[in-house]
Amino acid sequence: MEAMFDDLSAALREPRTDVWGKARVLALDFAGKLFLGIAIGLGIAIGMAIAG
Repeated sequence: MEAMFDDLSAALREPRTDVWGKARVLALDFAGKLFLGIAIGLGIAIGMAIAG
């Protein structure tokens, strides 16, 4: 019985691995590039509209 509690406490102390960590990083990178591209495109379009 004591061994079971030792195993449980050891499991709780261990750092947990993030399964979705890499996917989250890739998704945030893609979203950042997408929004940056949209912002640059809108800036160019507004600048061209102002320039006539």
